[in-house]
Formats: sequence, structure tokens, C-alpha cells
Amino acid sequence: MQGFGKRLKELRKLNSLTQTQLAVALGVTKATVSYYEKEERTPSPEMLVRIASVFHVSTDYLLGLLPESYIDTNGLTDDDINALRRLASYMRNKNGLPQ
Repeated sequence: MQGFGKRLKELRKLNSLTQTQLAVALGVTKATVSYYEKEERTPSPEMLVRIASVFHVSTDYLLGLLPESYIDTNGLTDDDINALRRLASYMRNKNGLPQ
């Protein structure tokens, strides 16, 4: 199971954010973000919700309770969601991954 720190770092990098930029978005110091990523500190429940909100993922995903990332589809039409599914399927096929 992937730990919280690894998931946080992965999300930060996927969103092209530095630790400093994420710290500003969360209202904490760069050191705090670093501690979270190294799993030297655990965020409070309130901070966990804030982090999930910044990255548009679920807290369950951040905590490793879900094996895959969660995409927030609120506000998307059924056609939009189907287009995302087709794109994901295409990318898995392109990369030789199982459907």
C-alpha cells in the first residue's frame, strides 16, 4: 500500500507544484509539507481535508484506502465522464496496461 507521504509528493509533482507553492496553498510552512512527504508528521483531520480539496481527490485516496486515484467528476456531464473513460482506456492500451 502506498503511504500518505508518497501520495502527497506524487500529487504535488503531478500538479507541477513546489513544496513552497503547496505550503502557501495549505497555509503551512515548506518544512511542514516536507515532513508530511517524509511521513515524519501526520496532518490533522482538518489539514487532510484541505489537502484533498487542493488536489481534488478523496481523503480515502490520500490515506491509501483506495488503490487508485479519484477524479472529482462533480459538474461534468455524462459525455465528459465517458470521454475521460475513453482517454484512460486509450492511455492504458498505449502503455500496454490491462484494461
